[in-house]
Amino acid sequence: MPRITLRQLLDHAAANDYAVPAFNMSNMEQGLAIMKAADETGSPVILQASRGARAYANDLMLARVIDALVEMYPHIPLCMHLDHGNSLATCVSAIRHGFTSVMMDGSLLADGTTPADYADNAAITRKVVELAHAAGVSVEGELGVLGSLETGMGDQEDGHGATGTLSREQLLTDPDEAARFVADTGVDALAVAMGTSHGAYKFTRKPDGDVLAMDVIEAINKRLPDTHLVMHGSSSVPEELREAINTHGGDIRPAWGVPIEEIQRGIRHGVRKVNIDTDLRMAATAAIRRVLTEDPGEFDPRKYLKPAMEAMTAQCRVKFEAFGTAGQAAAIRAKPLAAMAVRA
Repeated sequence: MPRITLRQLLDHAAANDYAVPAFNMSNMEQGLAIMKAADETGSPVILQASRGARAYANDLMLARVIDALVEMYPHIPLCMHLDHGNSLATCVSAIRHGFTSVMMDGSLLADGTTPADYADNAAITRKVVELAHAAGVSVEGELGVLGSLETGMGDQEDGHGATGTLSREQLLTDPDEAARFVADTGVDALAVAMGTSHGAYKFTRKPDGDVLAMDVIEAINKRLPDTHLVMHGSSSVPEELREAINTHGGDIRPAWGVPIEEIQRGIRHGVRKVNIDTDLRMAATAAIRRVLTEDPGEFDPRKYLKPAMEAMTAQCRVKFEAFGTAGQAAAIRAKPLAAMAVRA
């Protein structure tokens, strides 16, 4: 099966009331673990790589890994997505390496840390949409800045994210502005800001409406019922993984993520793509620490990477099943990129 675009995949998800987890990857082990879970559950999948992951693994290596995964699992619809692209050039380079979807995060300026105003965001996002759509590639945009409603601080991952104090208005996507943004840019999916952030330390307590503004998702969905919404920073940070890491020598302080039931609430209100990274990192770390603690003489990477892959696969299965993705792969027939091209 050819790689699928984000637009085709999320259109199917919307028509069938489910969401697709988007798993970050930067190496072979993560890719194999994610695809095994997709195969076991019969799920379509979004693999995404950030600019940091691309720098770590090298674009050529990532492209070859994805080629191999497509060949190994030809029956699984697979979208390869650029996470948090910061410029037209970054998005173009991803498209040249076989990505079928790119995110133009125009919520920040090209430096990756300074919040952009609406005009700058809409202008650069529109440029990326025009170029990508001509190649049949989908585009995700972002309006509002990721960060904590508890602290008022921005959120940074892989060198990308606001670093200073932000206003509540910056940390929450305005529904009316969202409608304008989608009309002005033509994006295929819209990432919204509602209090989530990257990493394990999203909240200092179990999140409620004061720190996780799911009502923003609902309000945007009312204004834009046909727009595919995206939740970033949506790992659930399972307590059992934190405990397993700490039991075997780690030091992860109490952490709260986005509860599965809140994500399911979002799915009922137009969320079609859910970004997951931290849960897989924690699962792998817990497994590796356990092996090396229980057998300190072990030095064969295969002996601890295989359990790490199994642990990541287990986390992926949870998400596929909870988001309603399981069993959907067989119903999708991927269209070639040429068929998805939008020409002016």
